Amino acid sequence: MTRIGLSTASVYPESSAHAFGYAASLGYDAIEVMVGIDALSQQTSAVKQLIDHHEMPVSAIHAPCLLFTQRVWGTEPWGKLERSAEMAEAVGAEVVVVHPPFRWQKEYARDFVNGIAALEVSTGIAFAVENMYPWRASSRRGMEMYLPGWDPSEEPYANTTIDLSHAAIAKSDVVEMAERLGPRLRHVHLTDGSGSPKDEHLVPGRGAMGAAAFLRHLATTGFGGEIVVEINTRRCSNREERETDLRESLEFAREHFAVATP
Repeated sequence: MTRIGLSTASVYPESSAHAFGYAASLGYDAIEVMVGIDALSQQTSAVKQLIDHHEMPVSAIHAPCLLFTQRVWGTEPWGKLERSAEMAEAVGAEVVVVHPPFRWQKEYARDFVNGIAALEVSTGIAFAVENMYPWRASSRRGMEMYLPGWDPSEEPYANTTIDLSHAAIAKSDVVEMAERLGPRLRHVHLTDGSGSPKDEHLVPGRGAMGAAAFLRHLATTGFGGEIVVEINTRRCSNREERETDLRESLEFAREHFAVATP
């Protein structure tokens, strides 16, 4: 059964511990741990304690591959992925979410596709490569900043992630991307975007990505992976506003990820 999870990134600047608390109180099914958002997220023992305390499972580990987490768990990218897989196994998650390499990580990028496949075999963990986007300084011009590319549907990855905010920047049709990926779509970051050059991570339904139609498409095609709410709540002025956005996102997911029965 597909679970609706909450990314710890959704409560930033609050901690991963707060994310578990929100998820439990609002009725989410699981948590995705974004490694590097806070020190606690880097500690397997601490994550396991949170799982036990809140009785909240972890559905995925997001490897530390953002610009501001480049030094988390060292600087060697394959070592970071191996450590992500170790945490995933220890906490009972079956998925590690990973971004494609930056262009300047040439050696890492050269063997990325085959290396990801080899890691999946050696660890038994699904490495779901996430769609990214061209970096745009304006609405027209973009720079290709990822190798072998930002669109995982163009590579033979066994497992992939669709993020609706990233798709908004790239001006990608997420339903078409899902159709191209077929059963290789393992994971979804449910969010939204307006199409601006910024990675907005809006509450689903507040952007222009057709998040409701996308969820209905997934439901009717038998998607059996994980759906994780990954929104930006940094502009919320207090806990009540953040909780409102997290609740609205969960209700949106449950309303639209449903198959009508005759």
